[in-house]
Amino acid sequence: MKSRSPIGHFGALATFSILVVTSMLAIAEDSAMIASFAVELTVPELSDGPPAAGKRVAITSPEYVGTEVKHILYLPPQWKPNGTVPIIFEYTGNYFPSSGSTGKPKDAALGYGLSGGKYIWVSLPYVNSSGTANEVTWWGDEDATVEYAKRNVPRIIEQFDARRDAVFLCGFSRGAIGVNYLGLHDDEIAGLWTAFVAHDHFDGAKQWSTPWGSSLAVYQHNAKQRLARLGNRPYWVSQNGSDRGTEQFVRSVVSDCSHFQFANINTKAILGSFPNDVAKSSHTDRWLLKPSTYRDQVWHWMNEIVAGSDEIPIPAFNE
Repeated sequence: MKSRSPIGHFGALATFSILVVTSMLAIAEDSAMIASFAVELTVPELSDGPPAAGKRVAITSPEYVGTEVKHILYLPPQWKPNGTVPIIFEYTGNYFPSSGSTGKPKDAALGYGLSGGKYIWVSLPYVNSSGTANEVTWWGDEDATVEYAKRNVPRIIEQFDARRDAVFLCGFSRGAIGVNYLGLHDDEIAGLWTAFVAHDHFDGAKQWSTPWGSSLAVYQHNAKQRLARLGNRPYWVSQNGSDRGTEQFVRSVVSDCSHFQFANINTKAILGSFPNDVAKSSHTDRWLLKPSTYRDQVWHWMNEIVAGSDEIPIPAFNE
């Protein structure tokens, strides 16, 4: 038997090492890619003053000067003027003390976790019925809330040089419903987004004791019309526990669901028993702050979209 040449062994090892280093450098050079899969995240605190790289600040749009209506903007450390990084917009959950949800944009976490802190991240408000402050339960003035996004999403993208082909919309709980209910409300707002993420709930999946969420038949009919505006764009749908009800609803109205990714998330396996120092209950938007195979999967999905490798056919909707 011939012995393996030491030179051949070390040559192969050197070649492998070069490939690994080259791959790591390529990822590092592309600041849009989420590469640190083992990192634990901490949501940045709000800062005073104007927006700047590495800061998270409250912004009052020109239309709401003199009110308490605000969105929250985070610019990642690598952000710079005239550069281009992806952007993720978020709708928060309802005020729901038992879960730890305050309903306030400043306490959001889903968009930061989804992007690994590497995207521009914006927590959008729900405008209350008097137009004076952010609403913490459901939609407030529905038309004003939709109009806020229509005006401010393009403005923020332009002002902070975000990538126009990498615009994510995400939401938790109330916000998960809002991804479609607000984000696909009409053709104009529906055209703003590249991809969608809904965690814990989904527009049309169940009845709600609200005028817009009942009866179930009427609600689902309207939800189907909103979902039709999705087209062939990618959609990640996850649920703590089982997403079977949501998946069944989506498959009942969308013939080809190949552009959907459905995931069941075990938040207790990620974060431990509740309450803990990260979350008050299993119904939480903070599960992405800790490493897990679930987070790896959604980060990989987002990286593919940002890299432009996603090819998904236009869905056919059932009558």
